[in-house]
Amino acid sequence: MDKRALKRQQILEVASGLFRQKGFDATSISEINAIVGGSKSTIYSHFSSKEELFVECMSSETEQYIKSMTIETAGQVRLFRKSPQLVIEQFAVAFLRYICSPDIVDLQRLMISEAGRSGIGELYYERMQKLRSNVSALFTDLMNQNILRKDDPVLAAEYFRSLLQAGFLEPLLLKARKDQPDESEIVMKAQASVNAFMKLYGPEQNEHVAKTSH
Repeated sequence: MDKRALKRQQILEVASGLFRQKGFDATSISEINAIVGGSKSTIYSHFSSKEELFVECMSSETEQYIKSMTIETAGQVRLFRKSPQLVIEQFAVAFLRYICSPDIVDLQRLMISEAGRSGIGELYYERMQKLRSNVSALFTDLMNQNILRKDDPVLAAEYFRSLLQAGFLEPLLLKARKDQPDESEIVMKAQASVNAFMKLYGPEQNEHVAKTSH
């Protein structure tokens, strides 16, 4: 990692800590700058605005995690062609573990609370769409291998995410649930969601679609 990349990472780490601790309004660029050193222009050479820096702090960790998970899942499917559903379930378990972890739930709450400020919500939505393209690319790959029924991979990715989150994430975000889901609950939710997903997108559905189209 070169000097510029190291400085960018340092800015993100400092800013992320301050944003999570104090929120968007109470955190200033001057305060971030005082910790990382240099001038304000250094920060603005990496991020065009405080809003962009905030969104980057809120999304960069998730983006890196999802990218690595989709790459790993694609590789695992190629290794274990006899049980691709099991590999997809493993991806679902890892995804649920991550989005339901206390730090990530807190981050999502913070993002929602600040979404109405100066286009932050729009910026974050754009980043999440780019992130979700990693999952749709994975599904495109699985469709090309006839592991999933050929269809719109973007829509399939949205269904997959919705099935995983339904009835599981919202209680945590709203603090309607006080305890964290344990591993057995996460695994059961992942398996149930993937089973439902495969009823829609499993390869056997290609035959059903073909029959009903005649």
